[in-house]
Amino acid sequence: MEQIENRRQFLGKLALFTGGLVLANQASWALTVVQERYKVGVIDLMLLKRQKLSALALSKEIGANGIELDMGGLGNRDTFENKLADPAIRQQYLEQIKSLNIEICALAMTGFYAQSFATRPTYQQMVGDCIDTMKAMNVKVAFLPLGVQGDLVKNPELRPAIVERMKVIGKMAKKAGVVIGIETALDAKAELKLLQDIGSKNIKSYFNFSNAIKNGRDLCEELRILGKKYIVQIHCTNDDGVWLQNDPKIDMAKVKNTLDDMGWKGWLVIERSRDATDARNVKRNYSANTAYVKSIFQPVNPF
Repeated sequence: MEQIENRRQFLGKLALFTGGLVLANQASWALTVVQERYKVGVIDLMLLKRQKLSALALSKEIGANGIELDMGGLGNRDTFENKLADPAIRQQYLEQIKSLNIEICALAMTGFYAQSFATRPTYQQMVGDCIDTMKAMNVKVAFLPLGVQGDLVKNPELRPAIVERMKVIGKMAKKAGVVIGIETALDAKAELKLLQDIGSKNIKSYFNFSNAIKNGRDLCEELRILGKKYIVQIHCTNDDGVWLQNDPKIDMAKVKNTLDDMGWKGWLVIERSRDATDARNVKRNYSANTAYVKSIFQPVNPF
């Protein structure tokens, strides 16, 4: 990065007068800059520990910087079956997060994968409960997938209802000082237009690599079209089959260069990309993927 390079040149000159004593501080400073720009997370749902406290220790063991916590099941309920609504349980999470030195990168409303955001009558209550939990746990980002029933490619007639509901949610999020990241089935141009029509700085894209890949689109071009202004977080993943490091469909170094050029920074959250021959070996799959993503986005020695 340009900032690191300028710092390196300055400290190189300074070292001539200090006998090289600044080199250790130089390396430490540069590494901190890289690690603060990109963080790597995992998801309690995909660790098979949905709303289980033990997901936190496992995410630390895997090597992640943080975790995306699910809001619980939805089904036909008025709102999510959210254990985090219990202050005592929340406190357990917050204490363990602090002791493990990890972060909650987002809360996820994955119940909308199967349920309709466009038609459910209590959508404000659902999202409102998520926002209340975010505030109570000091989480700034939530994930809201439009899912199967909200697929705007297959069901374009739902677009007006989704835009209007998102405008309502945008006002709720703005009041709370949080951002709702949505995942759609649209290509980047169509998703950008959707976000512009919603017109809220508090509604952004929670970009998923697999959406571009499985539809034969150029992943890096899709990122550039949306740009850093509209991408709040990224699900750094593809469909299951092989680990990210063995996936010929993702040039991760090119992705990093693209995000660098865009000036984007934030969380890369690993969702799938499990080895199909050992798909339920959670620790093995997510440790491998986390280590690989970190090797690209958080190099141990940037010099």
